[in-house]
Amino acid sequence: MSKPDSACALVTGGSRGIGAAIAVGLAEDGWPVVVNYRSDGDAAARTVAAIEAKGGRAVAVAADVSDRVQAERLLDESVEAIGPVLCLVNNAGVRADNLAVSLSDDEWDAVLTTNLTGSFRLTRLALRTMIRARFGRVIGIASIVGPRANAGQANYAAAKAGLIGMSKTVAVEVASRGVTVNTVAPGFIETDMTRDVLERAASAVPARRAGRVEEVAACVRFLASDAAGYVTGTTVFVDGGLAA
Repeated sequence: MSKPDSACALVTGGSRGIGAAIAVGLAEDGWPVVVNYRSDGDAAARTVAAIEAKGGRAVAVAADVSDRVQAERLLDESVEAIGPVLCLVNNAGVRADNLAVSLSDDEWDAVLTTNLTGSFRLTRLALRTMIRARFGRVIGIASIVGPRANAGQANYAAAKAGLIGMSKTVAVEVASRGVTVNTVAPGFIETDMTRDVLERAASAVPARRAGRVEEVAACVRFLASDAAGYVTGTTVFVDGGLAA
């Protein structure tokens, strides 16, 4: 089944970096896009402007996806502004790095609540509409850190591994309803979040370079397309061979 004309895509954490590239890419593919952001309204406005400059349609909606009430409001405002959310990209994420022996409960909770619980809540909400429409795309932005150890990121690794596991399970539950659920696991990508580790990390990548946000967005665009209707429950690694 093809994407209904009234559908929209919601990209959490869509104001900059990987999220912004995904939002722009989906708009280029004909999706009206809701650009979610938590605090950087200026960056979200720039992403919306970039989409509109190319003839696309987009709105920015502020919400902290780690908060249940705000997550519910985000879905409601998305529907009111553009239409039913039939493509959900769970991209919003935070880091609070520390060695496990020093990792505080607050650091653990902040990362797990945003990166995993927030993604689950939005997925659960969006699936109701997708199941009724018999079409849907849920795409989680995981990380190579999920299946591959990275010292100082026990919380981040747990959240991203959990996102992969959650997505596989939900994919099986909704596959017969025309809804696909997949994850994309980037390696070292040039973003504000990775700038502090990029230089020393890139040398470990077989491709000998960091990835570009557009390369991650390209995988999301495929998974959101009609062509990927038989692709579900899988994880696509965008990592220059790091997980090989």
